[in-house]
Amino acid sequence: MANTPITYKESGVDIEAGDALVRSIKGIVKETHNASVLSNIGGFGGLFRPEFSAYEEPVLVSSVDGVGTKLNVSFLMEKFDTVGQDLVNHCVNDIAVCGAEPLFFLDYFATGKLKPTVGYEVIKGFTVACKENGCALIGGETAEMPGLYKDGEFDLAGTIVGVVDRKKIITGDRVKKGDVLIGFESTGLHTNGYSLARKVLFSEYKVTDVLPELGMSLGEALLKVHKSYLADIRALKAFDGVHAFSHITGGGIEGNTKRVVPDGLSLQVDYDAWDRPALFKLIQQIGNVPEEDIRQALNLGIGLVAVVDAASVKTVIEWGASRGTRLHTIGEVV
Repeated sequence: MANTPITYKESGVDIEAGDALVRSIKGIVKETHNASVLSNIGGFGGLFRPEFSAYEEPVLVSSVDGVGTKLNVSFLMEKFDTVGQDLVNHCVNDIAVCGAEPLFFLDYFATGKLKPTVGYEVIKGFTVACKENGCALIGGETAEMPGLYKDGEFDLAGTIVGVVDRKKIITGDRVKKGDVLIGFESTGLHTNGYSLARKVLFSEYKVTDVLPELGMSLGEALLKVHKSYLADIRALKAFDGVHAFSHITGGGIEGNTKRVVPDGLSLQVDYDAWDRPALFKLIQQIGNVPEEDIRQALNLGIGLVAVVDAASVKTVIEWGASRGTRLHTIGEVV
């Protein structure tokens, strides 16, 4: 039995710091709100009144994810404002490929000892991406758990909720033999494959090392923000010949795209159809990573795949060119 009183703060949990963080972010969080949001953060739950009048049979679509060990690069670089953007964009892409429009986002931020300045930067990243994607940040949880995380470290998770008309859900049921795979370029590793990338690259370089082939420091290249493809998907899903989309995350191009390919069909991907960005080449060369492994672990420069009727390929490629978007024909359904 302790002879002197032990406070909650002395056990490692600083409620005042948590309250200070909530107060500091209320303004930037509110910037993501629209007429459907009926509450600001700080309550027991986020209140959202959806407007479904434009939908015949609205279906809610949700997804939850994290950013994995990309956080370790964030810790080393002491840069915290981009991982929040990564998380929102990753979640948005996951429901966008189903045909959904994002409505609202909730986050989970867990750390050993809360540093309000770090928390603010992370949550600022959430708000930047929420505004870019047109969704509201309506709530979240900040958990301080001493002894569970190393000093200066934290973990993130996020949940997105969106809506799609039932008749417009994209499932891949229209995909057929002869459809063509069109790849959209990624901005880097996005949020997958960092365990492999860190093991290989950090055996040779420090995060601050500027590499000529990358044109920037290794840390900057690894922290490039996971791209949101919402605008691209929103435009292309109106095309009759576009049958499905796949968000390329863990599992690689084939592992993810086969999710939207009906039974009895398979994929034939031409991995020489585009030039792999230097970062992926560096990982494979330094680590002598087998081709099969790197195809499963990394997106290899393709962050989104559209499965398109062969007769519509030219139209889609021209659409991309008109927007300044480089698209690659990378394979077919067989």
